[in-house]
Amino acid sequence: MATDMERSETVGSFERISRTTGTIFKYALLGATLFGILSLGVLLVYVANDAIQPLTADPGWFLVFFLALVVPTVAVCWYLNQREDSLAVGVTALGIAAVGTLFGAGLSSVFIDVISPLTLLAYFLALFVSLAISIGLSRINTDLPFLGWFGITILAFVASFTFIPGIILGFPYVPTAGIAMGIVSGSLVALAARMYVGSRWDGDRVRVRDIAATVALLATVAAAPVGQLVGIGAVPAALLIAMAGVPLGLYVADTVVHRPTDRIGLVLPAVVVGGALLGALIVDLVGFAGPKSWLDWQFLVTNVSTDPEDAGMYPAIVGSVLLMFVVAVASFPLGVGTAVYLEEYAPDNRLTRVLKINISNLAGVPSVVYGLLGAGLFVTYLGPGIPVLPPGVANPLGLSPIFVAGNLFGSGTIVVGGLTLSLLILPIIIISSQEAIRSVPDDMREASYGMGATRWQTVKNVVLPRAFPGILTGTILGLGRAIGETAPLIMIGAAHIADLPRSFDSVVAAMPMQIFAYASTLATDEFYNRIVPAAVIVLLVAMLAMNSVAIALRNKYQREQ
Repeated sequence: MATDMERSETVGSFERISRTTGTIFKYALLGATLFGILSLGVLLVYVANDAIQPLTADPGWFLVFFLALVVPTVAVCWYLNQREDSLAVGVTALGIAAVGTLFGAGLSSVFIDVISPLTLLAYFLALFVSLAISIGLSRINTDLPFLGWFGITILAFVASFTFIPGIILGFPYVPTAGIAMGIVSGSLVALAARMYVGSRWDGDRVRVRDIAATVALLATVAAAPVGQLVGIGAVPAALLIAMAGVPLGLYVADTVVHRPTDRIGLVLPAVVVGGALLGALIVDLVGFAGPKSWLDWQFLVTNVSTDPEDAGMYPAIVGSVLLMFVVAVASFPLGVGTAVYLEEYAPDNRLTRVLKINISNLAGVPSVVYGLLGAGLFVTYLGPGIPVLPPGVANPLGLSPIFVAGNLFGSGTIVVGGLTLSLLILPIIIISSQEAIRSVPDDMREASYGMGATRWQTVKNVVLPRAFPGILTGTILGLGRAIGETAPLIMIGAAHIADLPRSFDSVVAAMPMQIFAYASTLATDEFYNRIVPAAVIVLLVAMLAMNSVAIALRNKYQREQ
């Protein structure tokens, strides 16, 4: 009896000690998290204060926007918070509109100053023709072997991309840039709308999704002439409707039809937009002066200047958009493909284990080393791009412009910068994708094999959908690191201050490089205390907008599982 009592006292004392230690550890983690969030918030407020200078505004300006925007928004949010998911619906609709507008504005700069919408339309038609040939061959009931179908498909792609763009661009009558952008972007969003409606709507899905696709296409094409008339511009108007208008319209329609109890949440974006417009109208009529902000529209669309009053970020913004395009195209499929091979196909031998260890080690290599690798591999060894046709030679066959010129691998070009940053984030994407694929239970694979599925069918239909949230997490981390890196761009010879890039073989000046130049080369008080904080805010907003899409996709796939 005494032994049992002593053992009980010992166990009770151990439980109390373990409970106390766990409580201390929990609150220590909470304190560390709050300290980190508070420190980051203070830093952002400090930077935003230098960039926006809110205290320079008249008190009446604050009062007007407080009554017209802040009070109604807080009241509506408080009301919606009492009604289950209504607040989430309103925030989501507002986020779709804001992020879509940012993406549309960013892409507009690319297709206005760098890539001609007519060239984009020509390549889009070439892709459409080649895909039509490939799909048509796969659906024809013939005894064509796989290698024959594959060979014809490759030839169709090569022939289409070689000849069709040159022939189309040589036509004497071509659509305007706005209509061309409307056709391309409208076709893509129409396809996305058709898929979205087909997965969400019940009943006669074919008719509803065809209507949605038709409306999306017509709205995007019609936005080009309307935007030209109202002064927005044909290309920006088409992209804004495609990136913000159509997604917002689909979400609103889906909410109204399928979530009648939560559709009251759609009042929130109307209150925010209406309050902002009403406040702007009142302060303009009364004459209240707003903040003397350095971060304004002029700062976003102005080229680089040594005068702080005329300095802007436009070339750097366009350069970063093009760099991230190259990075995403090069790193995401290669990283995910490598992870799938290593986890699902590669044998478990010494070579595979060595590869996995080296990939893990590469994730910790300093970024300047990747800059040296990019400079040596892409600039020194690959050198200037080799054109198919020498300079000055006629192009009688109407070959695609992509084949007739190029210095893509010159020092500091967009392609070299994007590929170098891709090398930098590849280990991150590979490792996170491996962990996500490894987390899929083996029971699901065995069940798929038991149903007669092949290994590829199992990977495509079972493993990748379950692992997709984790894969997107790694992509978020990788792209977030890539957009803020400076050392690799310095090592490949990217310009500190460059003109607006006109093609992918132009020398690039990304936003981190531009901020570095403003803080060092042009480090006067105005640049250091005003221009640099404004540029930092632009970089952070671009990074958050880019990552928000991946976060939304990740959360969507997590809810579906």
